[in-house]
Amino acid sequence: MSGKKALNGDMLYLIFDTANMHRWNDHLRTVDLTELDKQAHKAAIAWVLGKYEETEGGAKLDWRKLIEHSLFSFIQRSVMTDLKPQVFHRIISERAEEVNRYVLSCFDSNVPDTDPGFRSKLEDYLSSDKRSKEDDIIRAAHYLATKWEFKTVYEANRSMYGIENTKKEIEEQILQHLDLIGVKKQMDDENTFDFIDLIGQLRFQQRWARTPRIPKTTVLGHSLMVANMIFLNDFDRNADGRQVYNNFYTALFHDLPEVLTKDVITPIKANVDGLAHLLESYERELVQSKIMPLVPSSWHEEIEFMVFDPFRDEDDEKFGKRTGRDIKSCDLMAAYIEAKASVSYGISSKPLEDGVRELRKKLKGTGSGIGADRLLEQLDRVLK
Repeated sequence: MSGKKALNGDMLYLIFDTANMHRWNDHLRTVDLTELDKQAHKAAIAWVLGKYEETEGGAKLDWRKLIEHSLFSFIQRSVMTDLKPQVFHRIISERAEEVNRYVLSCFDSNVPDTDPGFRSKLEDYLSSDKRSKEDDIIRAAHYLATKWEFKTVYEANRSMYGIENTKKEIEEQILQHLDLIGVKKQMDDENTFDFIDLIGQLRFQQRWARTPRIPKTTVLGHSLMVANMIFLNDFDRNADGRQVYNNFYTALFHDLPEVLTKDVITPIKANVDGLAHLLESYERELVQSKIMPLVPSSWHEEIEFMVFDPFRDEDDEKFGKRTGRDIKSCDLMAAYIEAKASVSYGISSKPLEDGVRELRKKLKGTGSGIGADRLLEQLDRVLK
């Protein structure tokens, strides 16, 4: 058996580096839009579309496949993302084999020591026709996330040549997915996607907000880092499908309450007596009053399972197993990468240097479930 892991330092940096990839950078933007955030929003939208297909359409989805293919699509985009969508899709349709070889060569160059089984699945995905229900959901989520981004740039660019054509093209792509219940609901009544809009607001909230840092990352982008990390860990451990689902979506939504409270930094929560408990209680009230009314009632219990106490190990009778302590380790590792990368790039400060040191200490003490010692050693090589 190969000792190579899907969860490794090179893979984590490949994902994290998409925070440096700026979207709509040929338009006037009122907020920074990055590929990492786009992929995070897309993953959340895919969950919503999938839930509609299951709860209202009676579909039986392969959620592991949906998560896996979302990551493979992300890897492909990380290589090709600077292309305009029209150019990207034409190249993919007319030069698919050459593009696939190029994506794989870039992946092999950037992540040379990945698990062979993971690499084989990536190759299979790239050469597949991508016509499964799960792939349809991923594509629809991509265009709905693009539409959300476009709405943030549209007003500032209304005088720009071609902006109305861009708007029309996005709408036409979405119309191709009207067979999906969630897409049809969104077209009939945009209020259906208030939940998605709320999640999108986590793209406005910066991590380490008081500290100069590059690249700047957001709460939502951070959440996808955590989610992909725990998925790769579950891949290496051959976890069962329900654990994969619970871990990935708990990680993706673990900071959802922060859209209502904003982030309160750990030192304040730790040193102000009773504040952590008060915030947890207040978050629960806000989730119940502000978020739950935006989604079908049949989803409420599962959302509570994911967002309340997400770092606790569970083996729930209804929802199954979740390794919350490993998700917490992934959360710490994502924060470590955010701080370590900026220091490596030459933008440092005492809070960042303290953060690197304290996070490293915590991970060495509690991160054995994700192989933290090995990851820290690999990241030291990547982020010199």
